[in-house]
Amino acid sequence: MFGTFSINSVTGNRVMGSINFRGSEIPIHGTWDEGAKQLKMDSPYASYSGHLSILDDASIKVRHYILNGTLLMKPPSIQAGEHGTWIATTNTRLTGTPIPSQELPPVGAFLTTVLLNGGLEP
Repeated sequence: MFGTFSINSVTGNRVMGSINFRGSEIPIHGTWDEGAKQLKMDSPYASYSGHLSILDDASIKVRHYILNGTLLMKPPSIQAGEHGTWIATTNTRLTGTPIPSQELPPVGAFLTTVLLNGGLEP
């Protein structure tokens, strides 16, 4: 399943936004630790803690932003107590010098590229 995660503002280390899941806008609030590249957030139904990584693919001129972490469902969710990993990906056109990395992005990053850009350009 997938939804749309939006960060509306980051003020200091405070994060405000929403997650649109199954057509419902769910507010989120949390904290951002720039040094650790860690995002922690809560919604009425879940808590999340994860890390941001940036992976540049110079061959297709794309910068991938990837949030990967742990999700814990909480009451009043019918899935309260369940937990697992959650990944959020997006990308933007790479306009500057690529950040070197030896990592490969998860398959979700490539899917996001296709969904947002209507396919990859040769």
